Amino acid sequence: MAAGTEKVNSDPPWRNVNRHLPLKRVGLYSLFALGAPFLCAILLHSILQTKDCYAGESREAALAPAALTASTKESLETHWPASSQLVVVRNDGSLPHISTVRAFEKKNGTWVPVFGPVRATTGRNGFAAADGKREGDGMTPAGIYSLGLVFGYPSSVTSAMPYRRMTRQDIWVDDPASPDYNRLKRKEGTKARSFEDMVLPDNRYKYGVVVEYNTNPVVPGLGSAIFIHIWKDENTATAGCVALSEQNILKLIRWLDPARKPLIVLEN
Repeated sequence: MAAGTEKVNSDPPWRNVNRHLPLKRVGLYSLFALGAPFLCAILLHSILQTKDCYAGESREAALAPAALTASTKESLETHWPASSQLVVVRNDGSLPHISTVRAFEKKNGTWVPVFGPVRATTGRNGFAAADGKREGDGMTPAGIYSLGLVFGYPSSVTSAMPYRRMTRQDIWVDDPASPDYNRLKRKEGTKARSFEDMVLPDNRYKYGVVVEYNTNPVVPGLGSAIFIHIWKDENTATAGCVALSEQNILKLIRWLDPARKPLIVLEN
């Protein structure tokens, strides 16, 4: 090398390029390490939001209502024109006993959603077709029915509906051979051999609403004691009732108004 001359880099061009790749990799890994938790947090938040909306505990604006079927609208207009509150229970297709509940109010002739969908559990064997319900079949009777008495364990509830506090002497008769079949009775007031205790060891009947199925007239053997009540949990089926979370059933009974002749639609 001549004195006073600069050293010339004799490395091939590809080596110069590769010399910077480790730094680029480190930069990418750092960005990924910093960004991954943020992306995961967003994804988790999205999942929780969806679950919360489905469970119906909050975020009402995100709850999209399902349209009433044409046959339901026709039946309502023909047979219940004076009713302006409607609870719709529909199987969601995942399992026979997993359903969704929505509530509607009729305003200026149009059914407008007021809350839902919220998760519900129904009969372990799904929905019975019209006139297909039988005592003990584990099915929820499809059809449109009035909503009647609100009942429960507390001395009173916030609701415009008629309310009855249940005691350990109160029973609902499910013996088809009894003249008191599908009636609320006191234990000492019936000779029925089979009945449902209206105060249970748990909170399922802490709050409930009577579904007026097979009540007027009562036909022996076609099913009894169909209620809306608190679920055991969000996955456990009922024997034919509609079960909701405690928060959602309280919301429902506070909204119901006998002057508006509330109905329930049970459909598969």
